[in-house]
This record gives sequence, C-alpha cells and structure tokens, in this order.
Amino acid sequence: MKRVLIFGNSASGKSTLAKKLCSTEGLSHLDLDTLAWLPAVPPERKPLPESAAEIEAFIDANQAWVIEGCYADLLDVARPYSSEAIFMNLPVDVCIENARRRPWEPHKYSSRAAQDRNLSMLLNWIAEYPERTDTCSYPAHEALYERCYGKRRMITRNDELT
Repeated sequence: MKRVLIFGNSASGKSTLAKKLCSTEGLSHLDLDTLAWLPAVPPERKPLPESAAEIEAFIDANQAWVIEGCYADLLDVARPYSSEAIFMNLPVDVCIENARRRPWEPHKYSSRAAQDRNLSMLLNWIAEYPERTDTCSYPAHEALYERCYGKRRMITRNDELT
C-alpha cells in the first residue's frame, strides 16, 4: 500500500503533485495546512499534540494516502508509517513564480482577493526558505529527507511533476 509524504517550500508543487497522485492512484489526501493552525487572528500554530492526533486519526482511517505540507514536525508524525518521501526541492525563484501564478485556494482563503492580499508576505516567506531555521525551512526539510526510509525522490524542476 502506498503512503506518501510530500514536502518542500511554499509553492513548490506539493498540492499539485498530491492531487495528481490521489487522482491516478486512488490515495486519500491530507493537506497539513488544514490542521496545523488554530482559527485565530493573527494565525497561531495548533499545539503539536493536537495536530499529531489528527494526523494519526487520518492514518488509522486510510490504508493508502498522501500527506503533504511544509511542517517537518508534523511530517515526522507520519514518517514512520510512510512508504515513500518526495522532497519538492525547487529553486526559490521558481517557487516565487509558482506562487504568483497560483489559483485561488478556497480551503485556505475566503476569496481570491484575500489570497492576493497575503501574496507579499508569502513571497517573502518563500524567499527566506534557505535561511530560516524553523520547521518549514530548507534545513528542516533536508534533515527530514535524510530521516526518511523506503523510496525517496527529490524533485527540482516543475517539469518533473508531469
């Protein structure tokens, strides 16, 4: 049974690849953005044990799945159950261009205008990926990739998604 982790910078193609795998291989899909945050303004991360419990419930309820996101701490919860890891390691400039072309994400934003208002912050977040030291950073993803076992794949170009 296929159990795939997909991780990388924002706008690296994680959701695009996850949706493709779900469609072609009949996998269940968990986008970690849907459980990483409390419903608060300003945004605040949900306590790790709460998010971990939701991830474990998803894994228990689904035989074959793809879990995608940028949160290395949350991906580590699912890592022992995974059969495959895909690191979306695209250059920052490509991720920035992907973000600019990204369609509206209704599961994250109430409207396209709300998403566009957040674009400047997102572009800065993407640009800082190599230097940040948080759980969503390049160093955290590189370390996660090294901890993964089973099949591992690193994608470095948009055309590798097709």
